[in-house]
Amino acid sequence: MNIMRTALFLGSGVLAAGFVFTASLPAQADRAEAATNPYAGQPAAIAAGKTLYTAQCQSCHASFTSFQRGSADGEILLNIRNGIRNTTMQPYAQLSTDQLWQIISYMRTLTPGATTAAPAATASATGDVANGKSVFESKGACASCHQFNGKGIAVGPDLTATVLTADQIQAAINNPNAATGGAAAGGRGGRGGGGRGGGAAGKATVSATTADGKVYKGTRKSQDTFTIQMVDTTGTFHSFDRAELKDLKIDTTSIMPSDYATRLTANDIRDVTAYLKAAPDAAAPADPAHSVLSWNRQLNAPKEPANWTTYWGDLAGTHYSGLTEITSANVKNLQAQWMAPMAGEGQNQATPLVVDGIMYTTGPLGAASAASTQVIALDAKTGRQIWRYDRPQKVRNQYENNRSNRGVSILDNRLFLGTLDAALIALDAHTGKQLWEVQLADTKEGYELTSPPLVVKDKIITGISGGEFGIRGFIEAYDPATGKKLWHFNAIPGPGEFGNNTWEGDSWQHGAGATWLPGTYDPELNTVYWTVGNPGPVINGDMRKGDDLFTCSVVALDPDTGMRKWHYQFTPNDTHDWDSTEDTILVDRQWHGQPRKLMLHADRNGVFYVLDRVTGKMLSATPFVRTTWVKEWDDNGRPMMLEGSRANAEGVTVYPSLGGGTNFQAPSYSAKTGWYYLVYHDSPGNFSAGQQAYEAGRQYQGRGNGGGFGAPAGGNTQPNTQGVMAIDPETGKVQWKFELSQAALPPGLMATAGNVVFVATTEGYFIALDAVSGKLLWRYNSGGQLASSPISYAVDGRQYVAISGTGGLFSFALPR
Repeated sequence: MNIMRTALFLGSGVLAAGFVFTASLPAQADRAEAATNPYAGQPAAIAAGKTLYTAQCQSCHASFTSFQRGSADGEILLNIRNGIRNTTMQPYAQLSTDQLWQIISYMRTLTPGATTAAPAATASATGDVANGKSVFESKGACASCHQFNGKGIAVGPDLTATVLTADQIQAAINNPNAATGGAAAGGRGGRGGGGRGGGAAGKATVSATTADGKVYKGTRKSQDTFTIQMVDTTGTFHSFDRAELKDLKIDTTSIMPSDYATRLTANDIRDVTAYLKAAPDAAAPADPAHSVLSWNRQLNAPKEPANWTTYWGDLAGTHYSGLTEITSANVKNLQAQWMAPMAGEGQNQATPLVVDGIMYTTGPLGAASAASTQVIALDAKTGRQIWRYDRPQKVRNQYENNRSNRGVSILDNRLFLGTLDAALIALDAHTGKQLWEVQLADTKEGYELTSPPLVVKDKIITGISGGEFGIRGFIEAYDPATGKKLWHFNAIPGPGEFGNNTWEGDSWQHGAGATWLPGTYDPELNTVYWTVGNPGPVINGDMRKGDDLFTCSVVALDPDTGMRKWHYQFTPNDTHDWDSTEDTILVDRQWHGQPRKLMLHADRNGVFYVLDRVTGKMLSATPFVRTTWVKEWDDNGRPMMLEGSRANAEGVTVYPSLGGGTNFQAPSYSAKTGWYYLVYHDSPGNFSAGQQAYEAGRQYQGRGNGGGFGAPAGGNTQPNTQGVMAIDPETGKVQWKFELSQAALPPGLMATAGNVVFVATTEGYFIALDAVSGKLLWRYNSGGQLASSPISYAVDGRQYVAISGTGGLFSFALPR
C-alpha cells in the first residue's frame, strides 16, 4: 500500500492534511460506471476526501445535497474525471483514482440520509481565545490575508466557520509549504473555480508585472489560455490579458509567511487555533473598509457608475447609467466582447450586479423535475467563471408557474437571493459558500420568491411571489448576519389592521397581494416604497367586494419597524390582473416651478403617475396607452371608473389588455434628458369573471368563459401597437415612440448619460436608441429570446453593456 500526502490551502499556501491511502481501481467485467468505492464509509478516506473537496471542489460546489447526473459511485467518479459536456464541469484528470474515491466518500456524508460522518479533529482546540484574537489581528497579522467574523482582507479564504480541523490549522501555520505540488494543491493543472474554456484555476500564488512595471502579487482566482484573474494582497480583484503582461509567475509556494513556527510561540499557535475554532460571532459588525459592498457605497452608488449595485441600478430605482464612453455618436461601433453560457432551461430574467470588476448573477432554473437555483460569480471583463453555487429546489408545487430567478443583492461580504420554493439564502460573496437559509412560507400553498431583496442599512427586506395562488402577501426584514426575522408587514391586512375593512367578510384570507419585485428607498426620508400586486381571486371582484387594500398599491414603510406611513392605490378592486408591481422611481426635480420630491410610476393599468413621495398625494395621472376603465380622478386621487369596465360573467372589452400597458421589466429615468423611458403595449382584452373555490396551491383566478380571458376583443378595428416610448414627467406627454413587431411586452431598458437607451426585445434583438429622438442607432441579434433588463458597468476605465438572454449572458463594448 502506497502512502502520499495530500495538500490544501490556508490562504494561498498549501499544508499537509493527513495521508491518503492508495489502491488500484477494482477490475470490472463490464462497465466502469458499475465500479464500487473501495473506501466507502472509511473515516480516514472521508477525512482525506474532505481535504480534497475543500481544495478542488468547494469553490464551485459550496453546498451539495444531491447527485443529478448519476448517483452510483462509479457514475460520479466518471463525471468528475471526464467532466460533463455542455456544463461548466470540466475534467479532473489530474486526480488519481484513489483521490476520486476519497472525494466521493466524503460527498456521501453531505447528502440527505448519510450516516457516516467525517472524523472529529484530534488536536485540541482549547486555548486563550482572547489572545488568539490578538494574534490573528495583530501579532500574527493573519487579518492581512484572511477574514474572520467580518474583519480582515479576503486574499485567502474566509476562516469564519472554517472546515479545517485544529490539526490542519496548526500544520498550516507551522509549515504552509509542507506539501507543494500535491494534486489537491491546485497547481498549474488545477481548476478551482472552473469556468469557460477550462484551464488551471486552483489556488496558487501569482506575481503579475504589467507593461508599466507595476507588480501585483496575490492569489489566483481563475485563469485560461489568454487571461488570469487574481486577488492582490490588498484584497483587490484584477483581471489581466496574459499577452499584455510584462511578466507572469504562478507557483504553489504559499504567500503565507513560512516563519510562524519561530515568530509565534506554541501557545500563540494554540490560542489562534482556538480562536478560529470558536463559534463565530454572527452579530459581529462588518468591516466597511474590506467589504465587497458596504452600505455607504450603496447609498452613493450614482457616484460609482462603474458598478451596478442593485436590481434597479440604485436605491432610487432609476435603472440609469452615468457612464459616458458609449454615446449616441459611437454606439454604432459596439461589439460583443464575451458570452458566458448559462446551463438550464427556461427564461433568463436575471439582472446581473457588478462590483469592482466582479459580476454576480443567477441563471435559468432548469427543468421542473430537477430545478436548481444557480448563482455565478464572473470576471466582468472576460466572462470567466470565478465560482458557482447550485441549490436544488427542495420542495415543488406541481402548479408552480413563475419559473425564473431575477438575481441577487449584496451587503458587505454577503449575497442574498430567493428560491422558487420560497427560501431566502445568504452566500459568502468571495466563495459562494452558503451561510444561512430561512424558509419564508410554504411553496405548496403557492408562495414563491423570484426576485432579490432590497438592502436598507442593516436589514435585508424582501417581498414574496405567488399572487396567482390566493396567497396572503407580505414584506419582511431580516438580519443579514443571522437570517433572523426583524419585522413583518401584511400586504393584505388582517382583522384589527388598517385596511382590513376594505375586504368583504373573510375574503382577505386569500387576497393575494404579491410583493415580488424589490422596492426603492429614500435615505433622507428614511422611507421604503414597495408596490403590491393583484388581488385574489384575480378576476372576480364580486367575490371580494371593496377596495381590497393594499393590492394594486404602493405602500410607504418605515424600514426600521415595517410600519406604514402612507399608501396610494392605483386600481381599487381590480378585475383585470393589473399588478402595480412596476418600478417606483424616486426623483428630486422641479415640478411646476417648485422643487419637489417625486415618485414616478408607469402602471400596468395604462396610466403614468406622479406622486409626492413625502405625503403620497397624487399630483398627476396621464394615460400613456388607450384606457377605457377610468374617466377621471377626484381631489383625493381616487380613480372614477367608467361604467361597464369591471369583469363580468359575459365578458367585457377593456383597454389595456391583461398584459397591461406596461409590465414589470425595468423602465428608466435619465438625469440628462429628464425623461422617463418605458416599454409599452397598447391593445384591449376581454375580461370574463366566474366563480371559483379556493384550493391551496392551485391558481385562484375566478375566471369566466365569455370572450376568452385576456384575449383581444372581437371587432377591434384599431391596430395594436407595442414598443418603447419616452415621457416628459412634467406634462405626461409622450415625446417619441419606437414600435416593435412582437406582440408580447418586450423586456426592460436602460438610459445612459451618453444619451443612449438600450432595449432588449422578445425577438432576441438588443438595440440602442437615441435618447432624444428615439432613432435606431445599433442592433445585435442574440439568437434567442431576451427576457431581462440591461445594465452597464466599467472595468479598467472601459464601459460595457450587458444583458441576460437565452442560453447565456452577453457583454458589449466599443473596440479597444
